[in-house]
Amino acid sequence: MKLSDFDFDLPEALIATRPAKPRSSARLLVATPDAIHDGTVTDLTRWFRPGDRLVLNDTKVLPARLTGTRGRDTAEGYREARIEVTLLEPQAEAGQWRVLVKPLKKLREGETVRFSDALSAVLVAKEDGEAVVAFNLAGGDFDRALAEAGSMPLPPYIEAKRKADSQDKVDYQTVWAKTLGAVASPTASLHFDEPLLEALARMGVEFTYVTLHVGAGTFLPVKVDDVSEHRMHSEWGEVTERAAAEINATKAAGGRVIPVGTTALRLIESAAPEPGRIAPFLGETDIFITPGYTFRMTDALMTNFHLPKSTLLMLVSALMGRERMREVYDHAVAEKYRFFSYGDSSLLLPQGA
Repeated sequence: MKLSDFDFDLPEALIATRPAKPRSSARLLVATPDAIHDGTVTDLTRWFRPGDRLVLNDTKVLPARLTGTRGRDTAEGYREARIEVTLLEPQAEAGQWRVLVKPLKKLREGETVRFSDALSAVLVAKEDGEAVVAFNLAGGDFDRALAEAGSMPLPPYIEAKRKADSQDKVDYQTVWAKTLGAVASPTASLHFDEPLLEALARMGVEFTYVTLHVGAGTFLPVKVDDVSEHRMHSEWGEVTERAAAEINATKAAGGRVIPVGTTALRLIESAAPEPGRIAPFLGETDIFITPGYTFRMTDALMTNFHLPKSTLLMLVSALMGRERMREVYDHAVAEKYRFFSYGDSSLLLPQGA
């Protein structure tokens, strides 16, 4: 498979920079092997059945983007530089994080960046375009200072159009977010609000929560023409014993297991030792799902519309077929669905309605 097999033309005007309000008013494209239906997310009550189980990612997004200043004495006097830091992953030593720094060349090892009166960080090391910094705070003190000083790390295609603001701290978080650790949102889940969850529960749809901390690598482009040569970034995830038991019970009863979002899908597929059975899971996954993959747990998928040439477009093509997804995306563009993280949603039903 070639990278060009997953390309398509997307008008820039279809890239959403703000979500629909209310959340469940976003448009919904429902695709089966032989039909496409247009509606809204509130129509999920028509497409889900009693006994279906939605698998929801309860990760909570860190306000992971920090802007600060670095001061330095030079021959010309004291000079300051604006420095932007994006958190990527905590390190073993308390207070240390792997980060992206812009511009990295303006910061030397041992120098301090101040983000607020309470929060600062020292550059520990540089490696392969990334860095390790040591913050002056750790634990709950760090979380509180980060909440004050940080902003949501919006995807590059939104950041190119506008900067993150206070509203994004609400909009870019799911209503059930619980486990702090992601630097990107599980965006398919952003379409759910409490009234929709209550309506689904009343009709007999069940919910299971898992955790996959979405990393910044989710936005990295595929740089090889031969798709098989691409190496996925790894992300930390957990499927608890309770979650595994709930999902296995649904399978045994003949219900459908429907992950909401590609992050939940990748996690439950990683945790499945064989078709039809999931086991507790704790650790890193770098699963890369492309056409030809045999799904072990996933019966359907709710997901947003993805970037051209992206690993996520490859994943949905694996579920529905590459040509079918080309037809789905052609329809979405023609009908002016809104794309990407703050965009509209799709429900993919590979076995039909």
